[in-house]
Amino acid sequence: MKRIRLGVIGTGLAWERLHYPALQELSDKYEIVALSNRTKSDAEEFAKKINLDLKNVYDDYNEMLKRDDIDAVDILVPIESNYKVSEDVARAGKNFICEKPLAPNMEQAEKYLDLSRKYKLKIMIAENYRYNEENNKIRDIVKSGKIGTVVYFIRNNIACFPCEMVKDTFAGTEWRQYPKFPGGAFLDAALHDIAAMRHIFGAVESVQAFGRPQREDFNPYLSVNSNILFKNGIIGQFTYFPSGIEPQRPLVGFRIFGTKGEIYLEEKTCGVINVAYNDGTSEQVKFTPERGFYNELLNFYNTFNGTEEISVTPEIEYGDVKMVFDILESISSKKVINVDEPVKFGEKFHNFENRPEPYNYTQ
Repeated sequence: MKRIRLGVIGTGLAWERLHYPALQELSDKYEIVALSNRTKSDAEEFAKKINLDLKNVYDDYNEMLKRDDIDAVDILVPIESNYKVSEDVARAGKNFICEKPLAPNMEQAEKYLDLSRKYKLKIMIAENYRYNEENNKIRDIVKSGKIGTVVYFIRNNIACFPCEMVKDTFAGTEWRQYPKFPGGAFLDAALHDIAAMRHIFGAVESVQAFGRPQREDFNPYLSVNSNILFKNGIIGQFTYFPSGIEPQRPLVGFRIFGTKGEIYLEEKTCGVINVAYNDGTSEQVKFTPERGFYNELLNFYNTFNGTEEISVTPEIEYGDVKMVFDILESISSKKVINVDEPVKFGEKFHNFENRPEPYNYTQ
């Protein structure tokens, strides 16, 4: 199959450090034909690096979308613009990839689903944690039954956003420090953890969460602590602390406890999943960190030649985003919130996942 001719909207850090390196590996499958950025000079500088003629650079993406030599568009803009830009791209009849989350609030998230149904296009939401090797390998271990029936888990995410604000990092961007969308870093970053847990364990019954408020603009809470009940009976605790440092090693990380053993992932960059069994044996499952960007772009390419379906559709991402806002609602209301209930869009109800049979502990 010929290469996908790609137009890009947004040539900032996510493009330069995440998507473009993956596309370099996939240069036999993608051809970058046009770049658009609201600061045109930034896009021009990048065009020079890849020897793209400056006539293919735009500051108005709508002008770029008029081209008939673009097969797909890669959207990498601030979160508050995701739905608006996606809508414009869809109206132009272009297939596209949009960085997560698909929308900055639930109103636009629901409109996104209408967008997905109205336009018969290939649409992927770039939630790389659903494509990362470690999460797919953990999912396979869980499904294989090697640690028996999963009973509960702990997932702990501690990051020092304030430490990174003064560096050349994602936290250093103004729109993340002063977000124009509810949830701040919890929507932007903790969404990854939520997507990974849902990818591994499935649909969620309900959440109960607590948050310690803070005055910093980047996140409404110093920490968010959530109790999660999945529809298959698995219970877990997820903690997000974006203003801290975890100096003690090994890290709490991600621990999954089953009736026959335990899975332990210290952090997503460690390269090893530790599996310990109740009989005293253990094994280490190796993985290559940070392969989600490559895998998602490969998945998108494969949809064009008909060998795969898109793994992270707007419907899948909608469930992840809804859970973020359900957790925030639980904090503010001090109530248990039901998560994956059938939701009506237009004339149809959408089920996120059929409820599995509960585990029979008398077996």
